Amino acid sequence: MNVVLSGRGTSAVVGRGWTGRMVAPLADAGVGAQASFVAKDFSLDRVAPGTLLHVSAQGLYRAFVNGTRVGADLLTPGWTCYDDRIAYQSYDVTPLLRAGSNRIEIWLGDGWWRSQMMWAANPIYNCWGDRIAAIVDLEADGIVLLSTDGSWRSGLLPIVKSGIYWGEDRDDRIAPTETAGVEVLAFDTALLVPHEAAGVREMAPLDPQETWADGAATVYDFGQNVGGFVRVTAQGASGATIRVEHSEVLGPNRAFDNRNYRSARAEATYVLKGGPEETFEPIFTFMGFRYARITVTGEAKLLQVQSVPISSVPVLAGGFTCGEPSVNRLVLNTIWSQRGNFIEVPTDCPQRDERLGWTGDAQVFAGTACWLADCERILAKYLRDVRADQRADGAVPHFSPDPTRLHPIENRGDWAGSTGWGDAITVIPWQLYLHYGDVAVLRENFPAMLKWVDYLWSLGNGPIVATDGHWGARGFTFGDWLQPVGDNRKPRPTIADDCAATLYHFISTDLAARIAGILGERAQAEALHNRAEAIRSAFAHEYIAPSGRLAHNDQTSYALAFLHDLVPAHHVEAAKRHFRKIIEDADYLIGTGFIGTPALLPALTKLGMWDLAEKVFLNRDVPGWLYQVDRGATTIWERWDALAPDGTIYAPDMNSYNHYAYGAVCQWLFESVAGLTPDPEGPGLARLRLDPLILPALGHAEAWHDTRHGRIEAGWVLDGHRVTYTVNLPEGVVATLAPNPRHANLSGDGTLGAGRHVMTFDLTD
Repeated sequence: MNVVLSGRGTSAVVGRGWTGRMVAPLADAGVGAQASFVAKDFSLDRVAPGTLLHVSAQGLYRAFVNGTRVGADLLTPGWTCYDDRIAYQSYDVTPLLRAGSNRIEIWLGDGWWRSQMMWAANPIYNCWGDRIAAIVDLEADGIVLLSTDGSWRSGLLPIVKSGIYWGEDRDDRIAPTETAGVEVLAFDTALLVPHEAAGVREMAPLDPQETWADGAATVYDFGQNVGGFVRVTAQGASGATIRVEHSEVLGPNRAFDNRNYRSARAEATYVLKGGPEETFEPIFTFMGFRYARITVTGEAKLLQVQSVPISSVPVLAGGFTCGEPSVNRLVLNTIWSQRGNFIEVPTDCPQRDERLGWTGDAQVFAGTACWLADCERILAKYLRDVRADQRADGAVPHFSPDPTRLHPIENRGDWAGSTGWGDAITVIPWQLYLHYGDVAVLRENFPAMLKWVDYLWSLGNGPIVATDGHWGARGFTFGDWLQPVGDNRKPRPTIADDCAATLYHFISTDLAARIAGILGERAQAEALHNRAEAIRSAFAHEYIAPSGRLAHNDQTSYALAFLHDLVPAHHVEAAKRHFRKIIEDADYLIGTGFIGTPALLPALTKLGMWDLAEKVFLNRDVPGWLYQVDRGATTIWERWDALAPDGTIYAPDMNSYNHYAYGAVCQWLFESVAGLTPDPEGPGLARLRLDPLILPALGHAEAWHDTRHGRIEAGWVLDGHRVTYTVNLPEGVVATLAPNPRHANLSGDGTLGAGRHVMTFDLTD
């Protein structure tokens, strides 16, 4: 099937006019076969300064001019809803060209375009088409010097097989040789847009921290779980083979264990050409791993083995430290989980047969993501994919890019429409607005927001969302995914699907109303505000008893209801008592899942229940954030109980050790503990509200963040009951003190401008 694509108009980016045609190598034998290339020899009378190579592909590409790699970006052209738009890259190749004869080669791999998507039970191949292909324009001074057309040639590469989940196999005894021509494909160049986010880049390589024998193999521990690849330098005889396996964790007795990869082979094999030292690394895939097990067959010696992390957001934009080392490690774990999962798309995990852009994970993590890295472009790009995948009835996909939209899975319904997940279309634009201040992201996504909240209202024909427990059914919701139940002999209560859905119905509708006001859509703002108030009243009627107790009496219900002001004033004190009791009865263990966890500590902080917030946050038992740290985690886990205290791996069929969602707690560290709360009245962090939460067990806390105005810093030190709070603000940022009742002798009058501000106050009990 030669898929002919046509755009759906979700991109706000305008592409260029193209002379080149999309050409497919006739040497290509289809998905899973030996990788191929397209090439052209050409001549130049002279090399003009600023000569640009514009290039894109169906599949993944790597370009070479006169044998030298072009650019440093990885996994180009990136991953989008390819039927909506495909990115292209532009590189200045002046230094690579010469007067006279030249050669350009575009190496092609299956990538996301046609290698396996989804897990083994429902694998999808050839998702966006079954032909890999490339398009090129070489341009100087506005004149196109060379373009892809039917005269290009093709051949096979030393990469004998590659795939996103498969890994990559390479035999360097094979030299790229032209053996066939190309086919010009029917292709709409209007799909091509400039790369919308920063390219995926290598980070500093990591050397092994420890090695040990595992039979004939050697296991390398790089000390850090990453998304990336292993680079191997070796020397040996022609035909010697190096096999690189990957894992995130070790089982008991340091057993190499990657069962949680499921059907993702996630290996790399290399056959040596022989002779001088050779360096190998995958080109068209990546893995999630901390450990590598390497087996050498034949006569070869490993000279160097390194882990190479890759990311679309390799540069930190913020940090948080305190006097508790395990909290600092938790923040670092979150940073590494973001790096390893922000590879073109904010994915759930980088290791198993999934690696999908789950909307729920991205929704709860968006605020943290923007504190830790510059995420403006990658999240705006991701939202364009979400909009391209949004269904005609307004349902937002569970993940995006969504392979199931083009290839529905038999008997599994539509993979769209879950509350908490679909609400990414309102929450992520709002976080981008708060952090970067560009109203365009709100305007660009507002029509999709309206479709989403209308869809939610339609489920119950009113404010209470009518849910359906069958996967894929209209009204299906993940609820509070992976919400802990405690002892299964006497499980703790959990939130019901309809209650969770109605809570998020309010959250999205309320946000949409606020956004409509910012956009000047007054009629929409009023209608949405009235609808949000109807949901608020209906929620109280349906889920709050006359005693003030919430219907499901679980941590998620109270946290979300309090955080979003859904508890009527006359019920607040009683509901607070119930909230406190369920946390104390749980011995301060977390009782929240994917949607409840980001709300738990902010809700306790908002209510002035600071003692509970501190005890829950610092609890070292499972379920708890610091339990992961104490078990040696270097990234955030998908499940609270991912490893048992004895090291036993729990449920390897669904267990990721690099899953950033629970790292959303870092937003609370920046905004509550450090006191840097964004003020919507000054988007782009131009205005802040300062209200630090002093947790005595931390001793001190410091946070920094680079904004478009410059760096902001805030920190406090506790000496007995005396607190010194220091804030540094750049020009263009003002902050308002909003002290809580524990801050004795701290005035909240006035605002603080640019400069260094030192405040002291007493911390009361």
